[in-house]
Amino acid sequence: MAKAKYEGYCDVQPTKLVREKFGDTKVYGQNAKSVLTKASGFIGDYDFTLNPYRGCQYGCSYCYAAAFSPNTQMRDDWGKWVIVKDNAAEVLTKELQKWYKQHPQTPPIIYMSSVTDPYQPLESRHQLTRRLLEVMLDVRDDGYPTPTLVIQTRSPIITRDIDYLQRFQRLRINMSIPTGSESVRRDFEPRSPSVRARLNAIIKLKQSIDSFKGFVPKISITITPLLPTLPTDEAAFISKLAVADRVVIQDFHPNHRRSLIASTRQEAEEIKKKYDWWYNAENFSYLKFKEKLFNQLPGVEIKEGKEGFGYE
Repeated sequence: MAKAKYEGYCDVQPTKLVREKFGDTKVYGQNAKSVLTKASGFIGDYDFTLNPYRGCQYGCSYCYAAAFSPNTQMRDDWGKWVIVKDNAAEVLTKELQKWYKQHPQTPPIIYMSSVTDPYQPLESRHQLTRRLLEVMLDVRDDGYPTPTLVIQTRSPIITRDIDYLQRFQRLRINMSIPTGSESVRRDFEPRSPSVRARLNAIIKLKQSIDSFKGFVPKISITITPLLPTLPTDEAAFISKLAVADRVVIQDFHPNHRRSLIASTRQEAEEIKKKYDWWYNAENFSYLKFKEKLFNQLPGVEIKEGKEGFGYE
C-alpha cells in the first residue's frame, strides 16, 4: 500500500487533506488497521501500547517520538501536526474481543501512550481517549476483567475523565514533569502545560476519587528525561513530589547503546547549551538530584529508567 501523502508536507497531490486547524496544528483524519501494538524494548513488560493519535501538539524539543514521523518534513515540524485515528474505538473493541477469546480470565496490560500524549489539547474536542477508556471498561459487561492500564501524559485534561478512571481496578497514572522550573520548561517544552498545572492535576485526581465508590489509581511522577531544576526551585519542587507514590528519573536520552541517538533532535542539543552549569557535569548533577530525592522523600518509591515504568 502506498504511503499517505499529507497536505502541506508533500510535493505531489496529497492523499490526506488538513481536516481542521487546532491553533497552529494541522489535524488529519485516518483509519487505523490496529491500535494495539505489541510492546517491546523499553516497555517490553507490557502486552500492548495504545496510541489514540499520531503526532503530538506539545512538540517537546527532546521527544524521541519525533523519529516516528511519517516523513522528514513532518519530523522537522514536530508539534504542528496530529493524525487522529478516527476508528480507534471500533478497532479496539474488536482487538479486545479477540484477546479475551484467547485469554478470558487474563486482562491485557496496556501502556497508553508510547509515541503521543493521549490528553494533548485536541483531546478536549475529539474525546478519542475517553472513548477508548469506555471500550476498555465495557468488557466487564461481557464478564471479562478490565485491562491493566498505565496512562502516560503531561496534561491536566486527564482530570476530565475521573468518572472513568476510578472504575479501573488496576490503573497507574504517570504524570511527566521533567523539571521543577518554569523557565526551563518554557525553553525545552514551551507548548506544554505548566509545572503547577500538572501537579494540581495529580492533587485533584487523588482528592476526587472516593475509595468507597471506586478504585484509587497508583500515581507516578516521571522526571524523564531529567532536565535541570534551578537551585532556587529545587527544594520546593521535590517536596511537592510527595503527592505521588512513585517518582521515576532517567538521564537525558542515554545513548550508550545508540538506541536513541536518532531521536535526540538538534533543537534540544542547542537548548542544553544554555544550561552548561548542569550538563557539563551531567552525571554528577543526576546523582546529586537522585540523592536529594531519596533523602527528602522517604515515603515515596524512587525508581530509575525502565524499572520505573511498569504498573507495579
